[in-house]
Amino acid sequence: MTAQTTVIPALAAVAPPAPPPSPPRLWGHVARRCVLAPIVVLAPLLAVAPSRDHRFNVYWHGGMFRDDPGAIVSHTIASGDVYLRLGNFRPLGRMLEKSLDLLAFTGTQQLGLPVNVTLRAVSIGAAVLLTLAVVLFAESVLTRGPLFAGTPSRVALLLPYAVAAGFVAAGQDSTTILFGGLYLTTAALVLTVAATACRLDRLRWWNGVLAVTAGAALAVFNEPAYFAVPLATAAVLIRGRFVLGQTGRELLTSAGVRFAGLLWAGFLPAFATVRWIIRGFCAQGGCYQGSDLIVDGRSALLLPVRMVAWLPPLQWRAATAATPGDWLRGVVPVVALLLLGALAARTLLLLPKSGVPAARPLLGLAALGVVVLACGALLATLSVAVRSAMNGRELWELGWRDSALTVPGGMLLVVALVLLAGRRTTISALAALVLLGAVSATANRAYADTVAVQRAAQLDNRIAAAMGSFDRSRAGDARRCALLDEAITANQGKPFLQRRYRDSLDVAAHTLAGVPFCARANR
Repeated sequence: MTAQTTVIPALAAVAPPAPPPSPPRLWGHVARRCVLAPIVVLAPLLAVAPSRDHRFNVYWHGGMFRDDPGAIVSHTIASGDVYLRLGNFRPLGRMLEKSLDLLAFTGTQQLGLPVNVTLRAVSIGAAVLLTLAVVLFAESVLTRGPLFAGTPSRVALLLPYAVAAGFVAAGQDSTTILFGGLYLTTAALVLTVAATACRLDRLRWWNGVLAVTAGAALAVFNEPAYFAVPLATAAVLIRGRFVLGQTGRELLTSAGVRFAGLLWAGFLPAFATVRWIIRGFCAQGGCYQGSDLIVDGRSALLLPVRMVAWLPPLQWRAATAATPGDWLRGVVPVVALLLLGALAARTLLLLPKSGVPAARPLLGLAALGVVVLACGALLATLSVAVRSAMNGRELWELGWRDSALTVPGGMLLVVALVLLAGRRTTISALAALVLLGAVSATANRAYADTVAVQRAAQLDNRIAAAMGSFDRSRAGDARRCALLDEAITANQGKPFLQRRYRDSLDVAAHTLAGVPFCARANR
């Protein structure tokens, strides 16, 4: 008897579905874009000459504090009375500014690079810090649970490209050119304070002490830092309503609102006292114009103007106004587009893995974008310096200190509105942001080319090169003396600037090499 044998075919192996990217992996992707996207856009500015007070401060502060960084604190406190009488009292901001100058000077000493390069590198680092702070702020508002336990939202994936596209050299007073390290870092501080208020779920006693102390410190930091307190208040209120769905009673008794109240408790007495003293000293005029404020009927007209002055197309015009020919031609736009496109290609693959916030939280984020925009624009609207330096079209296009806040605020608003428009717009928005970033990098290259042919900028860059590769020989001294003579001649009739050149360069040279910048001038 024969038994029939049945052959059963082997079951085809079924590959298990690929697991979604883990939260740390996605957060790492976001963090890398926060670093790389601003670097691509700002790299063309890396060799732009120092200008205004940067020409002196980086040498002066670097030379003074290289061997004793702790003296930054004592030196600032000792000179506080002078600045108070001048109406420019911001001791904590000055400490940060001196520290950043010292960092740039140390880079020159250790790496042998010209100070213009290290100074711009510090500014680019501050831009990276601000981009990270914008993402942290947005996710702190949108996320209900632990911040880094889940995957970042689609907002976090788009924001690095959006913020980077706004870093345009829109004139010599733009934060990408002048005091970028100070004001971009200050803007990052403002957003971080607001993010901290949003993430508090329980107010402990030390949180209260920290809030009061931080509020008082913000009052003596600098003008943009003032807006950390109202922004933190708006952030906890809007998040409570739009994200957490709290009732009025729950909202007013929440840890975030109480933290914001304690910020005000520390801020208002310090701010009012300082402004009252300054008003007494400066009532007759003659004080530092950059800190003067004015409130009149024109303020209502200027506010909406400065609220749109951050838009990249408007900034492109300011950056390229003096550029002959077609500034969009060349290698830079192609390289920038390829680099940003390569970064965005990976982001495009991860978009389906990220969550899209609901409409109500996105509306709250859009509202906060408007608040950040208004805070930054108010800084310029009330400034006497802005009204003195800008007129007509310049008010719409030129950057200033307010750009450090209006750029992230405007881009928060744009990204929130894009996602509110629907999922299908996300890919188009990412492509548009990459294109904006490439054009912004090209505008920065055009600005750098325009500055490079200016005689004053060439002189300052040659001084920076001489300081970066300090030659102790007689020939080196002769070359430095020729540079100093050229600087003195270029500032004929300006004894204050002539003295600043001599003193700051001497301080730096003594620190670097133990000799004067020009030995002949000291005989």
